[in-house]
Amino acid sequence: MFSATSLLPIILLALSIAGSPVEVRNSPITLPITRRLNVPNGTVNILQHDKARAAALRDSSKLGRHTGNMPMTNSFYYYTAEVGVGSPPTTYNLLVDTGSSNTWVGASTKYVVTRTSVNTGQPVAVGYGSGSFSGTEYLDTVTIGSGVTVINQSIGVAATASGFATGIDGILGIGPVDLTEGTLTKSPSTMIPTVTDNLYKEGTTPQDIVSVFFKPSSSQTQTDGEELTFGGTDATKYTGEIAYTPITTANSASAYWGLNESITYGSMTILSHATGIVDTGTTFLAIASDAYSKYKSATSATVDAANGLLLVSSAQYSALKNLNFQIGSETYSLSPNGQIWPRSLNSHISGSSNGIYLIVTNLGTPSGQGFDFINGYTFLQRFYSVFDSGNSRVGFAKTSFTDATTN
Repeated sequence: MFSATSLLPIILLALSIAGSPVEVRNSPITLPITRRLNVPNGTVNILQHDKARAAALRDSSKLGRHTGNMPMTNSFYYYTAEVGVGSPPTTYNLLVDTGSSNTWVGASTKYVVTRTSVNTGQPVAVGYGSGSFSGTEYLDTVTIGSGVTVINQSIGVAATASGFATGIDGILGIGPVDLTEGTLTKSPSTMIPTVTDNLYKEGTTPQDIVSVFFKPSSSQTQTDGEELTFGGTDATKYTGEIAYTPITTANSASAYWGLNESITYGSMTILSHATGIVDTGTTFLAIASDAYSKYKSATSATVDAANGLLLVSSAQYSALKNLNFQIGSETYSLSPNGQIWPRSLNSHISGSSNGIYLIVTNLGTPSGQGFDFINGYTFLQRFYSVFDSGNSRVGFAKTSFTDATTN
């Protein structure tokens, strides 16, 4: 870690949410997040957006440095949290993203220089496929909730930013630290510790992990119950035990929250011993093209002309089998209801009101290339997920929503 006087960045951005943070086991910091639909014109082509993100993630994984990570801007859902920066703090509304790791402000609400602001002189730039930001790293005081502060932490301050919705001020990146390599243009080999890393290093949290709790919802805005927990887990949000699997060593996915898994539909294997990633910024569950073809055939689904998603009839829906994910020693199953899009939101995806659309999509490349799946939001909303930087692993557990029938 570099000192402030070296003017080399050490990033920590923290969430500043209205109300006091909730303390759970061993005093981690649990903070709520707000989920909204990204439908400025009433409808959105989510499949197109997911494919663009997947291409950016996949192409970035082939580079020596991961400068092309892509945020949640183009997903159907996006998650925001308020962050206090400066003294007195200015509040910024940031996207929360596991698929990128730089944290920065200034896209909409401009950065406010206060008595605690220190310009490091280090230029920073990140390309996101659909947008970008460039600017300067600053050291400043970051405030979490009421009274939890980190002094002299590094944040990106945007001079220019494009591709972000009105009211979004930047990104809170909680992906692995490797994704920051190459983003400091004068110090390309320097990696910038994430918010999760720095909360732990500063002694604020007991472990170098962040846990995520989502739940299925058919409403346009969700402000109740979904949360991030830094430094631990919230046992009230999951059932049973959390099972962990190591981050994959495959180069294509190792910089992300990458893992190895096999997928079966019923008893039929559609993807075996594959490598891919877990990503909050991807809406659907994307699988390799050959696995997608097997799933499409097994479900007897057809491709909807309006939105490109797989469509099944009521009778075909009734005949759906579980979609099973073998991760480590555990199997996580999406029930038939967990495999369909929320029907109350069909109008936002150019779907018919009574259509039944599947959430499994075509990644666009065949299996065996080291980037064979993306377990996106529609997977994560059914399971509690833990991203453990300290032990280089990812964990999952069932929740009360795993077998929900709300879709």
